[in-house]
Amino acid sequence: MSILLLRRPAQILACATAVLASGCVMVPYGSQGGYGAYGGSQAYGDVVTVAPPPPQQEVIGVAPALGYLWIGGYWGWGGGRHHWVPGYWSAPRPGHTWVPHGWVRSGNGWRLNQGHWQRH
Repeated sequence: MSILLLRRPAQILACATAVLASGCVMVPYGSQGGYGAYGGSQAYGDVVTVAPPPPQQEVIGVAPALGYLWIGGYWGWGGGRHHWVPGYWSAPRPGHTWVPHGWVRSGNGWRLNQGHWQRH
C-alpha cells in the first residue's frame, strides 16, 4: 500500500487540500454577528465624515474549541481612513450576548459603536 501512495502524490495532495479546506467557510460580512471586537484605532464615539466601505467577506476556519463564537471583522478608522479589522474566534461568556461593532449615522457623519458583551 505504501508503494501505491508514493506513486500518487498529486492525488494525496488533492485529498489533503480538500480535507483542510472543508473546515473553512466564506461568509458575507455581517452574517456571523457583524463586527469584531478588537483592533480599531479610533476613539469610539468620534464622528467621521467618510462612510464605511462596503462589507468584506471573511474566510472562517474551524473553531478552536467547541462552542466558540465567530466575532466578525469590521471597518475601523485610523490615520484618516477606514481599515479592515479581521474577525476572530472568541470563547463565549456565560450569561452574555455579543453586541457587534456598528457604524451609525450621526448628523453629517458616521460614528462607530464599540462591540461588547452584554449581560442577558
